[in-house]
Amino acid sequence: MAAEPQQTPKLPLGRGEPLLIVRDLKKYFPVKRGVLGRVVAQVKAVDGISFGVSGGETLGLVGESGSGKTTVGRCILRLIEPTDGEIVFEDTNVLSLDSGDMRRMRRNMQIVFQDPYASLNPRMTVGTIVSEPLIIHGGLSASERSDRVSQLLLKVGLSPDYRKRYPHEFSGGQRQRIGVARALATNPKFLVLDEPVSALDVSVQAQVVNLLQDLQDELGLTYLFIAHDLSVVEHISTRVAVMYLGKIMELADRAALYEDPLHPYTKALLSAVPIPNPTVRKTRILLKGDIPTPLNPPSGCVFHTRCPIAQFPICAAEVPPLVEHKPGHFAACHFAGAPLPAADAERLKGA
Repeated sequence: MAAEPQQTPKLPLGRGEPLLIVRDLKKYFPVKRGVLGRVVAQVKAVDGISFGVSGGETLGLVGESGSGKTTVGRCILRLIEPTDGEIVFEDTNVLSLDSGDMRRMRRNMQIVFQDPYASLNPRMTVGTIVSEPLIIHGGLSASERSDRVSQLLLKVGLSPDYRKRYPHEFSGGQRQRIGVARALATNPKFLVLDEPVSALDVSVQAQVVNLLQDLQDELGLTYLFIAHDLSVVEHISTRVAVMYLGKIMELADRAALYEDPLHPYTKALLSAVPIPNPTVRKTRILLKGDIPTPLNPPSGCVFHTRCPIAQFPICAAEVPPLVEHKPGHFAACHFAGAPLPAADAERLKGA
């Protein structure tokens, strides 16, 4: 039977004072054809998601490739313009700001990109890269900028002597540290971390994640940590939101989500996380088919075409709202918490 929600849908917020609130965010990319560029369809990359991020916390945003995670982060910073919705940062509606006000707002909102090789200009020295935000926003003399660059490089574990070198002279982990230093130049309060360790070796991933945690503790930063590696997300996140095809399927505190997931999609993702113990047997929950195209998403629940507990006609006809089934634990499923079918349950014994 479907789990009965305890109350009407509400915004999934953290425990502290919200720094960022996103309401019904949508981003559709038009598909144009013909000589006149007529819009014939819409790619629904993000389709009406809502959440909040409290000051000082890390919200992990996970999901398969193509689920819309990166688009959410870029919409929040208005690197791409949302189609609809509301983004409120410190009681200011970000989408209502003009270009000048948005530039000033970006002092407090920065991003660390996924690819440390593509995100740094190969023709600029490290010193120029890190000082560029200081030049754009002004307020510091040349000597003050130089001192600030040295401080930032030291803060991310690099020598100030590296300021005269170029990006090609550094490893991937060192380049990502340079990207973090650049993001910290304006003393931001909020960072979008767009898969910051996915392009790095495992040993280097741990170093960068530990650096990010140390910086968060030292500077009181708030993170939106976008990733597809659930092991990394578990290590760094306070709460975790699971996305699928432009929608949030589940959102909960880290411990609650990893120990007792309610949504079948979350259960499938967690079953794929490797356990570093060769004596423990773990059976995968294998989803049928591939993720559908956001150009023509399924009706009703977008996950119903691959869901092992889907029931018709409700799952194909009605969109399940993201509601609170347990304190702080939200899920968008008509049958949240329902057990797996007998065959799947049998396969998972001893996992």
